[in-house]
Amino acid sequence: MDRQPKLMDFSRMRTIFEPHLAQIRENFFINNELGIVHGNPIIFRLVWQQKPPFIINDYRMGVFARGEALINFNLVEKHVTGGSLVFLGPGTIINPIKFSNDIEIHGIGLFADFPMPFATGQMPSAFNGQVRDFQIKVSDADIETANRIINTLWHVVHQNNYNMQTVCSLVAALMNHYDGLYRQHTDQLISSQSHEQTIFDRFIALVNQHGQYEHQISYYAERMCLTERYLGTIIRQVSGTTAKEWIDQAIITHIKIELRHTNKSITQIAEEMRFPNTSFFCKYFKRMTGMTTQAYRQSQ
Repeated sequence: MDRQPKLMDFSRMRTIFEPHLAQIRENFFINNELGIVHGNPIIFRLVWQQKPPFIINDYRMGVFARGEALINFNLVEKHVTGGSLVFLGPGTIINPIKFSNDIEIHGIGLFADFPMPFATGQMPSAFNGQVRDFQIKVSDADIETANRIINTLWHVVHQNNYNMQTVCSLVAALMNHYDGLYRQHTDQLISSQSHEQTIFDRFIALVNQHGQYEHQISYYAERMCLTERYLGTIIRQVSGTTAKEWIDQAIITHIKIELRHTNKSITQIAEEMRFPNTSFFCKYFKRMTGMTTQAYRQSQ
């Protein structure tokens, strides 16, 4: 039976952090429902040493309090600095590139066993699956509000037999806070953003959702009701990179994850990702990476 990909989920994080609990206990809490981080940079170094890219299957909300980092979220490289709120949703692919030594992040992770505090259909719009990730600069007052909620959560979970309903209410407050700020940010962006940038953002969102299986620009052009030529022109104009290169990047990222974190056969991966045959799949990977699939798998 195939092993599931080693996601950066509860069990994986617990395995990473257990040998270092004496060092990080004052800044880190984890159980099978949620995790809380209080700024210790050792925590992030331990995670980022685990051979990225990573995938998460849960919800993460963080306050980037200090420092800076260059991180690729879902194909797009972002420069995140102090004074930012960060959200990562299920399915997010993270590829850390570099970060400063003074990095300080406070945040929470809601794992698969966490009882979400919203009924079906009532999840705030930023968390209902339409948005996979966001990073937004906000005011000092908004950062302080987020920190106060996270600090209260930290206090509650360290009480004996803590009240889960209280935890859920605090999580709901934090999610609503993030949702309101994200919607404000989006409204401002739409009013100032060019039509071309809007097309690019929509294209990237579609590639993140479907790039593993849909390899041709024609699919995305049809979904966006545009011609292939027009879409290709806009993507290159906005990003300096062709639409095909963005699609290839998504495909290669998924292949690497399958090769690194599963024992699926090369043929099975090729079939699941809708390549015409195994030979084409292997030649494609070699052309894009300079390595054979077998060499890449063995190197890990």
